[in-house]
Amino acid sequence: MEEGGRMCEWSVIRALLAVLQWWSFNVTVVIMNKWIFQNLDFKFPLTVSCVHFICSALGAFLVIKVMKLKPLIEVESRDRWRRIFPMSFIFCINIVLGNVSLRYIPVSFMQTIKSFTPATTVILQWLVWRKHFELLIWASLVPIVGGILLTSITELSFNMFGFCAALFGCLATSTKTILAESLLHGYKFDSINTVYYMAPFATMILAIPALLLEGTGVFHWFHSHSPITPALIIIFSSGVMAFCLNFSIFYVIHSTTAVTFNVAGNLKVAVAVLVSWLIFRNPISAMNALGCAVTLAGCTFYGYVRHKLSQQPATPPPRSPRTPRTPRTPKKWQELLPLVSDKPDDTV
Repeated sequence: MEEGGRMCEWSVIRALLAVLQWWSFNVTVVIMNKWIFQNLDFKFPLTVSCVHFICSALGAFLVIKVMKLKPLIEVESRDRWRRIFPMSFIFCINIVLGNVSLRYIPVSFMQTIKSFTPATTVILQWLVWRKHFELLIWASLVPIVGGILLTSITELSFNMFGFCAALFGCLATSTKTILAESLLHGYKFDSINTVYYMAPFATMILAIPALLLEGTGVFHWFHSHSPITPALIIIFSSGVMAFCLNFSIFYVIHSTTAVTFNVAGNLKVAVAVLVSWLIFRNPISAMNALGCAVTLAGCTFYGYVRHKLSQQPATPPPRSPRTPRTPRTPKKWQELLPLVSDKPDDTV
């Protein structure tokens, strides 16, 4: 009994440390990016995203190839282009839109809009994939949407371009999540192997647009900004933090339950809003804060409902004499079948 109690205590401590680690990396990355755009006057979101992907690719290479902390999961060349490249493209759009929104709107507003992701995920799956959802799921989206509307209407630093970038970033995040379930399910992928394959593709996708659209501006900034060395250290440190964030996300999922992860994510948004206000002092009205609170409460309710519904045993449809014992897979889904039947690896 005593040993079991110690194991329970350690699991709680481990979950708490995992959440704190995730919060620290996530909030640090967001704050550093905002600092780069606002205080360093480095207004080049494509270049910042490119730096993040380069650091992530190098970090994953060191972890897998040099330090050998995780074994490399072999993926055929054909599957890299057919499955991982589309994921990398959506991943690029997601990161770039997030950085673009940070350039134009405060961290607090951007983080609140990102809480809209559960709603965009449900709507996309319903419209595009014709997936059925319980009435409770739709009901849980009401406070999320209402809170976002209230926050947007009362936002004192509202910028339409930044708002649209953050909103489309939610759509990109939802699309990436849905594609990940269908394209990468079946591989024993962990976060580091995912970054190992996706980051080089993402760098390749972003390098040319960043060079063409921002190359001249970066060149002028490099020669006009002073002092240059501390600024470059901050920019590349944000890339290192972005790579560390991938570790922390996977670790917190492994160490906590789905409900804890959802609640911790919403509290993380609240922490990011508070820290950003303490650092940048962006104005927040009482109604704006209320809208943020309503959105976070809706996200928590959404996570609770999803968890409860996932715990319910599925009732199989009655079999008829004509029903074959081995169901056939529709042709339109055959391309999305996993390559292996093993469950995803849950170890760090």
